[in-house]
Amino acid sequence: MQINLITSNLSKVKEFKAILGDKVQINHLNIEYKELRSNNPEEIAKESAKRLADELNKTVVVEDSGLFIKALNDFPGTCSAYIHKRIGLKGILKLMENIEDRTCFYKSAVAYCEPNKQPISFLGEEKGTIALEEKGAHGFGHDTIFIPESSNKTYGEIEKCETIKRFRKIAIEKLKDCLEEQ
Repeated sequence: MQINLITSNLSKVKEFKAILGDKVQINHLNIEYKELRSNNPEEIAKESAKRLADELNKTVVVEDSGLFIKALNDFPGTCSAYIHKRIGLKGILKLMENIEDRTCFYKSAVAYCEPNKQPISFLGEEKGTIALEEKGAHGFGHDTIFIPESSNKTYGEIEKCETIKRFRKIAIEKLKDCLEEQ
């Protein structure tokens, strides 16, 4: 089986390949596309997958995820990549100064769509807290400030953290199960 994974993030491609294994051939398409503005990553992923599958006339997979910080009313949420580019992790940590409740969660939505069909989506979520400072040099995105639940280290401090990250892995494993049933 082959899918067309649309993303500009090569780390996501690597993560998908590691989880889906040899049974699913991933054709990476680095295509810029406009996304729906929504606070819901599932809504964004499904709309994007449907539109791209129909435009390209190919089966596509799209992933949308975000870091949702409780004390900031779930900011940056689905705007995580944009906010990361604009203010970086230092900016997020600045917003969190003097805030005791550092509860947050990552949320990932993976959408699969065949041309002229309705998309299906798979969700993954992982709880954690925001660190007081950046720690570590591993991973990507917000990994150096995200401390997963039941840990005292950021993902950035954990070598090969991509093998234990849960939020995207949960969603991709659900996709894998669906593809194996076809």
